[in-house]
Amino acid sequence: MAGASVSLDSLGAERIEASMAGLVRAFGDIGPLMEGFGVTLESSVTERFDTETAPDGSHWKPSQRAKEDGGKTLTLSGQLRASVHSIASATTVEIGTNKVYAGVHQDGFDGTVTVPTHSRTIDEAFGRPLRAPITFTVSSFERAMNMPQREFLGLSSEDEEELLAQAEDYATDAWGDET
Repeated sequence: MAGASVSLDSLGAERIEASMAGLVRAFGDIGPLMEGFGVTLESSVTERFDTETAPDGSHWKPSQRAKEDGGKTLTLSGQLRASVHSIASATTVEIGTNKVYAGVHQDGFDGTVTVPTHSRTIDEAFGRPLRAPITFTVSSFERAMNMPQREFLGLSSEDEEELLAQAEDYATDAWGDET
């Protein structure tokens, strides 16, 4: 997945990893459980956009746009939020987004970026409409950028407990089917 993604092992969720390893050894294909994990994690991320909080419960630093115009940080168009999805396989689940700018929000960034040469069209100047739009070329330039981290992917302690409960229920149901 391009953009930003998270995997359980990168977060140090040892209890979940151990449970999953045991389930894979016992049952092989745990795809239905992984799909359930994906739904749970997608829901958790959606809630983070509503509450503007990171997985650890800390609040995101409000964006300048949210301060000036109201609304919520990271939700101007809703595209980032809507792009978060999960992909489950027989033994794993990934959750992430295909938005290329997601990593900057997830991890934060402080440095210089190069803006490539591009065309720009304007249809108003000084607050007044132009008779006809004007297109011009903007040369490449360097720009300082300081984007605070606004982590939206990751496991909260509530997520960890919910996934463990799902794993236990899955194992109980699966063992019950085999007896």
